[in-house]
This record gives sequence, structure tokens and C-alpha cells, in this order.
Amino acid sequence: MAHIIPFRGTLYNPDKIKNFSDVVTPPYDVISKEEQQNFYKRHPYNIIRLILGKTTESDTDTNNRYTRAAQQFNQWFSEGILLQDQTPSMYLTSVDFSIEDKKITRYGLIAAVGLEPFEKGIILPHEKTFSKIKSERFELIKACHANFSSIFSLYSDQKGILDALKHKAFNYEPAIDLFDQSGHRHKLWRITDTDLHHYVTESMKTENLFIADGHHRYETALNYRNWIADNNPSFSSDHPANHTMMYLCSMEDPGLIIMPAHRMLKKVDDSTLAAFIQKSLEYFNIVTTPFKGKGREKAQEEFIALLKSNASKKSIGVFIKNHPEFYLLTLKPNVMEQMFGEELQESLRELDVTVLTRLIFLEILDFDQARLDNEKLIAYSSSELEAIDSVASGKFDITFILNSTKIEQVRNVAKAKLVMPRKSTYFYPKVITGQVLNKLT
Repeated sequence: MAHIIPFRGTLYNPDKIKNFSDVVTPPYDVISKEEQQNFYKRHPYNIIRLILGKTTESDTDTNNRYTRAAQQFNQWFSEGILLQDQTPSMYLTSVDFSIEDKKITRYGLIAAVGLEPFEKGIILPHEKTFSKIKSERFELIKACHANFSSIFSLYSDQKGILDALKHKAFNYEPAIDLFDQSGHRHKLWRITDTDLHHYVTESMKTENLFIADGHHRYETALNYRNWIADNNPSFSSDHPANHTMMYLCSMEDPGLIIMPAHRMLKKVDDSTLAAFIQKSLEYFNIVTTPFKGKGREKAQEEFIALLKSNASKKSIGVFIKNHPEFYLLTLKPNVMEQMFGEELQESLRELDVTVLTRLIFLEILDFDQARLDNEKLIAYSSSELEAIDSVASGKFDITFILNSTKIEQVRNVAKAKLVMPRKSTYFYPKVITGQVLNKLT
């Protein structure tokens, strides 16, 4: 039983912040060092100071980016920069964006969601997580006692829950209306109608929630609740730590876009790179797109178009440093079944990211799990061009270009209580951080 309730959100004070665009950011995990610095410069009250503070060589256990975030969070309250709503609300949001010149709008509900362990099958993950990131998020939430970013989750909205919220909200001007750094327009409406709250709460009781983005934050919320329970004698079922802030989006929303997460690898031995294509011939049919003599840009367009046209055939694109060609690897019939039929269920075997991780990374390249868990050796991008340029520039040694995972595949894996390899999906655009926060005290 999913438990969805209103909460007293914390928002920036419009009398203090004249342009909300100056204080919001994407989620912490997609912000580069350069972007972090730019957000710091953009506004003294930018949310970056809470979600991704700077580190210094003089940091200690009592003075570090987490304790400084807590100090600033409290200071912003005392200065009236942040205000907590007096009335419990659910928050309807919209984001307008474009893909390939097509204008799209996605809607979502931000509410407080009761925490449930994954094994209960009410809230379901679909990806593995990095242990280091969870430990960092845990230190932040322990220091600040707040959710700064919404966990992005999906549900099947056959009952028209979001339509009911839109019908109510569109009678009013949004509380927040801003353009982010990517030019996406975000709106937020407070829904204070208690009858509508009750309708949403009752309607969601029979739904499963599938975590789309924010697995680390959800697992951290579970750990935080346990930590509070162990250290607070007055802890009860009414404590705010029993809930976490979540952005809920319908699986049927036409604005729900999944982009691929391409892999860029560094510190791969030259001998391994040299042998890769030959070793792959045992498992894949390979088409080569050379660019020597005709320029990389044209060959790149042909290569990407070829990859997308083979989206249903378990095809993966490859570009290797110092190789004047692109490679399209298409899996031969029954390879995954023969090799991993007893190890992996069908819903996992059919995923391109499983082919990449289990067959290419662990078998052909002979990587171990420690290497796959090392963020210094692997990076991700949703842009084919960025991934290719990262190898062409020498920053990385090899890149693997993927087609997008489908929403049906996400649902099938989660329902089977399985998990995909890390970074199997990139839901676009990310849920913006800074529209509404959730105090846990």
C-alpha cells in the first residue's frame, strides 16, 4: 500500500528572491565541477550550497560541506530566505521542454511518501547504486534533517489522478514559474484542498511506485529513518523521517522521456583495446563505419542513424581511441540465453545495458565489479556526440553508445523485483532541485 500524503513544503520567499531561476539547479549527481562553480557565482542563496557544497583541505569532522550546508539552511530560515508553508499541500508541477524541435510538457506531483523496504514490493527500484554516493547523501541528511531534492518515481495513472490535480490547479496562477539553465520552463502550484488530498491518498493506496531516478536518495532515506529511530527515544510512526519527498509521474504521460546513458571508460590497457573487436566477433555481428578520408562528422551521423535503426536488435555502438572508424555490434541469436540463461532472468537478458555490462564488460573485457564501481574510471553521458568527443579528445579510451531503455522494460524488471545495471536509464529532463524542500524535523 503506497502512502501518499501532503506536507508543509519549504519554498524560497518570493519577497527575497526576485528570480527563482537564479537559485535552482539540476540534481546534485549531474552537476559538473564547472557547473558547481557557476551556480555558486549565480546567486548567494543558490541551492547548490545545500546539495553540493564545496570541500576544502581544512575540512574536519565538525567543519565540512555537510555541516556548512546545515548552518546555511538554518541561517536562510532565520533570514526569511526560506519559508515553510503553514498549510499541508501537495504540489503539482509541469516542465515544458523540446526534443528534436518537438515541444513537450511533463506533469508531476510532489508529495510525502511513506518509506517502505524494497522487499515489500510497494516501492520498487530498477537500478543498482554506488555505495560511496549513498554515504555522502547520508552525511548530508544527518546534518540538515531535510530532503532537498525529490526522488523521481513512476506509477500507472489509470484513475486520472494528475488530471484531477490539473483541473484544480489551473484555476490559479502558479506559485513558481521559472526557466532553468537549459531553457526548460518549470511551474509549481500548491494544492491545499483537503478533499483532493484525500482522493489522491486513497487512489494511490493500490499503486506500485517505481523509482526512476534517485535510488541513492531513497536508500539514504531508509537509512536515515533507521538512524533516527536508533538515536531518538521519542521516535514514533508520526515522525517526519517515516516519509520522503517524491515526485510522482504517470507512466502514461507522453512527456515521460527516457534517454540512454552512454558509457565512457578510461585507463583501459592498449592491448585490451586492440583485441576487443576481434574477441567480440564470437558474440556479435559487426558493421564498421570508417571516417578516414571523408571526415568524422559525416561518418558519425551515419553511425548514430544506423544504431537507432537497430534499436530492437540488441545493438551497441563502439568508438575506440586512435581507431578511424565506428563499430556497430549486434548480438548474435541466443548468445545471452546460452551464456547466462541460468544466471539472469529474461527481463534482464533482453536489455542492451545487460549485454554491455555482463557480456562485454565482465566477459570480453574481463573487468571486475570493483572496476565498474569506480567512478574515476567510468563516466556517463546522455549525448552521443559528447561521448564520442570524450574519446576523440583523449579524455577517455573507449565509449559505448546505447539505445534508450523502454519504460516497459523498466516496469518489467522492477515488478520482477530485479535490478538493472547502474545508470541503465536517464529520465529527461531531471526533476529540478530548489522548487520545494521538505523539513524532517
